[in-house]
Amino acid sequence: MNRFSNCCFSPLFLAIAASFSVPALASDLPRQPDVVVTATRVEQTIDSTLADVSVIDRDAIDASAARDISDLLRLQAGVDIARTGGPGSQTTVFLRGTNNNHVLVLIDGVRVASLNTGAFAFEQLPIDLIERIEIVRGPRASFWGSDAIGGVIQIFTRKLEGPRISAGYGSYGDASGAVGYGHWTDAGGFSAQVGARHVDGFKSQNENGFNPSPSDDGLRNRNLALRGGVKLGEQNLAAVLSRNQGEVEFSGGSSDVFEQAANVSLQGALGDGWQHRLDIGQSREDLETAAFFSRFESRRTSIGWQNQFQLGNGQNLTAGIDHHRERGGSFDTFSNTASYQEDRRNTGLYGGWQASFGELETELSLRHDDNSVFGTANTGSGALGWRFSPSTRAYLSYGQGFRGPTLNEQFSPGFDGFFAGNPDLDPERSRSAELGLEFTPAPEQRFTASLYSTRIRNLVSFTGPMSRAENVQRARIDGSELTYSGSSGDWAWSANTTFQNPQNEDTDSQLLRRAKFKANLVLERTLGSAFRVGTELVHSGKRDDFGGIELPSYTLLNLRASWRFATDWRLTGRIENLADRDYELVRGYNTPGRSGFVEVVWQPGQ
Repeated sequence: MNRFSNCCFSPLFLAIAASFSVPALASDLPRQPDVVVTATRVEQTIDSTLADVSVIDRDAIDASAARDISDLLRLQAGVDIARTGGPGSQTTVFLRGTNNNHVLVLIDGVRVASLNTGAFAFEQLPIDLIERIEIVRGPRASFWGSDAIGGVIQIFTRKLEGPRISAGYGSYGDASGAVGYGHWTDAGGFSAQVGARHVDGFKSQNENGFNPSPSDDGLRNRNLALRGGVKLGEQNLAAVLSRNQGEVEFSGGSSDVFEQAANVSLQGALGDGWQHRLDIGQSREDLETAAFFSRFESRRTSIGWQNQFQLGNGQNLTAGIDHHRERGGSFDTFSNTASYQEDRRNTGLYGGWQASFGELETELSLRHDDNSVFGTANTGSGALGWRFSPSTRAYLSYGQGFRGPTLNEQFSPGFDGFFAGNPDLDPERSRSAELGLEFTPAPEQRFTASLYSTRIRNLVSFTGPMSRAENVQRARIDGSELTYSGSSGDWAWSANTTFQNPQNEDTDSQLLRRAKFKANLVLERTLGSAFRVGTELVHSGKRDDFGGIELPSYTLLNLRASWRFATDWRLTGRIENLADRDYELVRGYNTPGRSGFVEVVWQPGQ
C-alpha cells in the first residue's frame, strides 16, 4: 500500500518525542458543563442528564485532525466500527453491541437513516461539515421513537462566524478543501460552506475477499452546509441544509451517492414558563450502482411540535407530536422497473417529566407511535438519580425501545422468491436497564462507570419459508463502560474501556463484528501558545465475522499535532497506524497502513 505518498510530516511532529515529559501542573479553572439536547429533546447540562452522554465538539475534531467521522466515533466507549475498505467505503456503527440499524442518527434534528436498509451512510458525511456530535447511549425510544435501541447519535452541522478556508493533502492521494463564511448578530445571521474531497484510495479487497481487484478504489465528494436565522420578536426562525454528493469506487464498480438533510424551525416563548419548537424537516438519499443495475431511493418529510413547561419547584414537563411521511424504493435501472416502491406514515405522541428534589433527580417519559404499515408501538422509560455529594452522583434507569421494519424487510420481492420481504412483520422490541456512577474529583476531571443489560426480541431474520423475513431471533447484550477524562496544566487526556457480551440467544453465538473488549487512550499536550501535540491508542479485541471466521484483535497508535504558525493560520497533521499494523475490520477487506495527512486552515479569530 501507499505510504506517505507525496507528503512530508516530520516538521510538524518534531516536538512530539520531547513533549511527553513530566506535566507542569497549573491551577485548574472551573469549566462549565456541556449543554446537550439529544437525551430528552430539551436543553440540559451534561451533568444533569440521567443518561450516558458524550460530546465531541469542534475543538476536539480540530485537535484530532481526523479524516472521517469513524475516526472520531471509534474513540468513544461502547462504539464498534466496521468498514469495507478505505474512505467512502460502507461504514457500520454499532452502539452498545446492538445492530447498526438500532442507532437513531439525526442531522440537526432530522432523521437520516435509509428507509431501505435502516442504517445511515456515515462514510458519506464529510467531517468538515460537522460542528459537534452528541452520543446518547441506551434506549431513547420514549422521546424519539423507532431505531433508538442502542442509543442516539446526533450530528450538528458547522456554524461559521467569519471567513474560513482550508486545504489538505495526504496519503493515498487524499486531497480536500473548503471555503466558507458566516456572520451573526443578536438579530440573526447566516453561515455557508462548500467543500470537496478526492481520494485515489487503495485496493479495498485482499486475497480473502470475494472479488479482489488490482485497481485502487477511491472517493470523490462535493459538499455544502448552509445555515441561517432571524429573530422575530420572542421567536427565532432558523433554517439549516446539509448536502453531499459523490462517487465511491469498490472492487468491481462504483456507486453514485446523494444525501441531503434540511430543517426549518421556529422556537421561542409562548407564555410565562412555556417554550415551544416547531420543526419541518426533509431527508433524502439516492444510491445508484451501475454495475448492479440498481438504484435505491429514500425520502422522508417530517413535521413536529414540541412544548416545554416549567412547573416550578424544579419540575419540567415536555410534550410533543411528530409526523413522518416516508417514501422509498428499489429500482432495476436495466429494465427501468421498480422492485418495490412504497409509502408509509408514522405519527408519534410523547411526553416527559423531569424533576429535581434536592439530592434526588427523576425522569419519566412515554410515547405512542402509530404506523400505517406495522401498527402501533408504546414505549416508556424512567430514571432515578441520587447526588451523594457535589462531586458524586449515581443513577438507575430502565427503558423500552423498538425498531420498525425497513422497506426492504417488508416489501422486497427477493430473488426468484427467495429472501423476500414480509409486510406483516412486527417491530423489533427491546428492554434495557442501566446503573451509572459519575464522579468529578476536580473541576477539570470526570469519571463515569456504567453497567447495562439489554434484551431484544422479534429480531428480523430471513429464515422463513424460502428464506422469507420473519420475527424470530432474540439477542442479549450485557456490558460495562468506564471513562475518565481531565486536564491539568498543559496536559489533557481521555480514556475509556468497554466490556460487552453481545449474544444471539437463539444460536448462543457472538453477534458479528462486535468486540467483547475495547479500550482507547488520548493524551495531549499544549506547548506554549502555538503547538498542540497528541497521541491516540486504539485497541479492539477479537470479533466474529461471517463464515465462522474470527477477526484477530488489533492495536493502533496514531499521532496528531497542530501548529499556529501565524495569526489566524493553523497547520494540522495526523499520522495514522504509526506501527503499520495489518488488521481487518471486515473479513477480506483492507484497512489503511501507515499514512498521514496535513491541512492548513485560515480562520480569523479562531
